Amino acid sequence: MEHLKHLNAMQREAALHKDGPLLIIAGAGTGKTSTLTHRILHLIKEGVTPSEILAITFTNKAAREMQERVDVLLEQHGFGAGLRHGLPATRGFPAEAGDARPFIGTFHSLGVHVLRAHAQVFGLTKHFTILDKSDALSLIKEAVKAEGLDSKQFSPDRIAHVISGQKGNLVTLETYRADAGNAYFPLIVSSVWERYEKLLKREGGLDFDDLILKTVILLRDNEDIRNAYLKRWKYIHIDEYQDTNGVQYELARLLAGDNRNICAVGDGDQNIYSWRGANIKNILNFEEDYPNARTILLEENYRSTQTILAAANDIITKNTVRKDKNLFTKNAKGEKISIIESYDEGAEARAVGEKVKGIIAGGESPQSIAVLYRANFQSRALEEAFLMMGIPYQVLGVRFFERKEVKDILSFIRAGLNPESLSDIKRVIDVPPRGIGKATLAKMFANDVASLAPGAQKRVQDFKKLLESIRETALSEKTSKLIKFVSEKTGIEASLKTGTDEDNDRLENIHELVTLATKYDILAPEEAIEKLLADAALASDQDSLIKNESAVKLMTVHAAKGLEFPYVFVTGLEQDLFPHRRMSEARVSKEDQEEERRLFYVAVTRAKKKLFLSYASVRTIYGQRQVNAPSEFLSDIDDAHLEHETADSDHEPVIRIEW
Repeated sequence: MEHLKHLNAMQREAALHKDGPLLIIAGAGTGKTSTLTHRILHLIKEGVTPSEILAITFTNKAAREMQERVDVLLEQHGFGAGLRHGLPATRGFPAEAGDARPFIGTFHSLGVHVLRAHAQVFGLTKHFTILDKSDALSLIKEAVKAEGLDSKQFSPDRIAHVISGQKGNLVTLETYRADAGNAYFPLIVSSVWERYEKLLKREGGLDFDDLILKTVILLRDNEDIRNAYLKRWKYIHIDEYQDTNGVQYELARLLAGDNRNICAVGDGDQNIYSWRGANIKNILNFEEDYPNARTILLEENYRSTQTILAAANDIITKNTVRKDKNLFTKNAKGEKISIIESYDEGAEARAVGEKVKGIIAGGESPQSIAVLYRANFQSRALEEAFLMMGIPYQVLGVRFFERKEVKDILSFIRAGLNPESLSDIKRVIDVPPRGIGKATLAKMFANDVASLAPGAQKRVQDFKKLLESIRETALSEKTSKLIKFVSEKTGIEASLKTGTDEDNDRLENIHELVTLATKYDILAPEEAIEKLLADAALASDQDSLIKNESAVKLMTVHAAKGLEFPYVFVTGLEQDLFPHRRMSEARVSKEDQEEERRLFYVAVTRAKKKLFLSYASVRTIYGQRQVNAPSEFLSDIDDAHLEHETADSDHEPVIRIEW
């Protein structure tokens, strides 16, 4: 088996398995993509038609990487002619092997592929529109309004979240309505959902959730169509199986059919998306769902040092809901893990910055370094420190001052101070929704408010009074109080208190803006707010100038999944921040506790050479300084793997807690 010679024994065993269900438990850094791509190569060498192979993963990045690696392998082994999807092979593949390469894509791209071919079943054309989350939310808002509901009382965001969650759990409108009974809020959701579906039909489109849900319904309810795909795809591969939700699980089951040639690859210890509907039970129960399944453990890690892996094993073994495995490596022992203790978030950011500068001065590229955090708002202090220290960086995700909720708050202030700023007025005039649409806005901008209906005139006048009150507050109160005033007076804060993770993140970002604003409180009000607005604009401008890929990466731990870096900093390791506890939660469930530990495990296993863990004794959240205990996760790691250091600070000494 010359083509499998680069695989280790367990990887080779997985690649050689052909018929029947296969579960590959692939720990972090154990070469799962290499195993999966070589398995596809081996199937083709065994005579399987390339177009009979299906491989599904979750992200476009992962799908592209897998496709590229499969293409390279097939080219290397003489199957290059079949690589151009949809074109006849002229050499390499035998004539009867078909005309296409394996189908490798995401669940959503698979849904699009299937639904385009059978769009008429749902009254669509093959050119149906795919609505992104923003477009879908706009229709939900329209549906709420059409049902005569108050969007402040019945948040479109919350209703959209419910509908999306139900679709992800394979629940249709009809099923949801039947189960709702006489419950008040579910009845409201049902009415909005029905209106929303009508609007989708009017648009001739589907939302992201429909792409998978409709595909499942199509295959489940149409035997001929299902059988056609069972004949086409005879070998199914599902990557990141631990992240599948109810509808994705059912799609995989339908495609596996009676021959059950399904290969599920994943790691329950990296299940970190339950808030998105991912069900860890799908991977834990695989052997029950497929009784004759072969299970293979990939435990040899090729990424990290022995020290980092030992710490990772210490962390994850504290969880009880998992399949037991123990990562090991032939790599060097490596350096100890550094624990950086700082007084506050500013000192922490500076300490991280100094370490980063030292690594770069030692000859390492900035792009070899990643700084991770649990919540988006934490990036603000880090960005500020990196800007001051001249460290090139790139935020994966939206930069702090470019986040919608932050821009909305600042736009309200700019519009209050400068009523001629039409772009700011246009941005916030209906944030949150207050019934001022495009027609009314056009009349406002044309100074023709008098021609509006009395109700519309009142809404415009109320908005102008709101801006006037913001102006008065900006010129008379401390900046931090102004931010709180805008957040509350405009209704933005109330609109975000819906309980969804996305809304909670946005609320935390607004609270972080209050914390940032306290820096300006020592100045006179007018001078302070002008400086804050100028600093915000300057930070955005500087960020936009950093085009070079050679930059330190800043991102949440969730965003880091699937990535690896020689040097990794995990910041904000404080109790109630990481592990995270929502402000609205009185206690955290066991399931949430274990997921937080899995998230920390993912963070630790991103590091290849050196890992830094940091925390602050004091952190300011929503303008309030609070003393924090170090994260319980730090005490999970054997002290033999750690080295402690205290960051220099102009403030009080850090609160040192030994474990």
